[in-house]
Amino acid sequence: MSEYQLKIESVSFQADEQLILDSLSFNVRKGERLTITGPSGGGKSTLLKIIASIVDPTQGKIYFNGKDIQENDPLAYRQKVAYFFQNATLFDQTVRDNVSFPYEIRDEEFDEEKCVRMLERVKLDRSYLDKPIKDLSGGEKQRVALVRNLLFQPEVLLLDEVTSSLDAENKEIIYSMLDELNEEEAVTILAVTHDEREINKADRVLTITNGRLEDSE
Repeated sequence: MSEYQLKIESVSFQADEQLILDSLSFNVRKGERLTITGPSGGGKSTLLKIIASIVDPTQGKIYFNGKDIQENDPLAYRQKVAYFFQNATLFDQTVRDNVSFPYEIRDEEFDEEKCVRMLERVKLDRSYLDKPIKDLSGGEKQRVALVRNLLFQPEVLLLDEVTSSLDAENKEIIYSMLDELNEEEAVTILAVTHDEREINKADRVLTITNGRLEDSE
């Protein structure tokens, strides 16, 4: 087993002859809380998508527990390394449709009581299971999406500006959940953010400017 849970090795990404990421290298230990910050358009979100195996790097490799992620089964990898988008995307008609989906793709029976407990952790009660998606606020949608991602707990959670469009109350609910996952359950968190609260909670901060790694602390 590798000393590091994630190794980002000389990763570059180019699109339409524009260099978005320029030979980034860094390592992440299990249970670490790493914040990635820097000016908008610097390549932070692209890096997160490469780590999530949504986008392939032009050059370089990503290793997860010592193995090149290109050699992993994509579905199995994404169940261990979960990517959480900036704006929640929910589907079908109700909250139940969304939280039952992780069970369906694993061919497992839906565990309603576990879902209710998870919803309650983000201040949504049992009645939300059968609420239409169209009746949810933006913050409620984001919380449901987080629950959907965490019903089968990943080893690594990749967060792309997940609180940027939320009000203070919704931010605090999500912060609390993330704190528990990281501090009590040793889930590794990589977060792209400009939020001072998230930056201050990090074990380490990486700054990316114009596709290059500027410094770390």
